[in-house]
Amino acid sequence: MDRYHINIFWSDEDDCYVADLPDLSFCSAFGDTPGEALTELLRAKENWLAVAREMNKPIPEPRYQPLMYQVGR
Repeated sequence: MDRYHINIFWSDEDDCYVADLPDLSFCSAFGDTPGEALTELLRAKENWLAVAREMNKPIPEPRYQPLMYQVGR
């Protein structure tokens, strides 16, 4: 369960970095730097999983894989 894909990107709308886990619904975090967003996301992930366990909710297996584009040769 520790191999979830993490997206980190800059959000002009929020004026900060956003990190999210596509496999865990609504699990995301913000930060002034990519590292800060990641640190906050890892905390959010642990909380997300703890609540799911407490509520006997299913925990999804890692499935999300980003599209990879090859540029040039």
